[in-house]
Amino acid sequence: MGKYYEYLHTVGFEETNIVGNVYYVNYLRWQGRCREMFLKQRAPEVLADLQDDLKLFTLKVDCEFFAEITAFDELSIRMRLQELAQTQVEFSFDYVRLDAGDGETLVARGRQRVACMRGPNTRTVPSRVPDALARALEPYAS
Repeated sequence: MGKYYEYLHTVGFEETNIVGNVYYVNYLRWQGRCREMFLKQRAPEVLADLQDDLKLFTLKVDCEFFAEITAFDELSIRMRLQELAQTQVEFSFDYVRLDAGDGETLVARGRQRVACMRGPNTRTVPSRVPDALARALEPYAS
């Protein structure tokens, strides 16, 4: 399936509902966290660009669920590059529960489409994906 960027996460009680399983909105939150940690670790110059005038607008997110997870489950959120266009990037995410004894269970799969924009808030326009981001994503193409 190709190389992926991995964000490890332990589910906490605050991420579960009254029944004890993970509330669905957390899967989307983890997509964002995975993307942020990727930028921090693999493309720090993009973080500096975000302090200037680059904006990353999330256009679309989705998630398909296969199995329930609960508090203290250990997860690997695995991000891959699905598409790199001139001004947009699409990622895929596999949510894998790390079971005892090196076992793994795919519990969900998601996608996220992001547009690069620049300019002041009242005149923001599409912008090319920064070269630094494109280079950082290259190894993770599926």
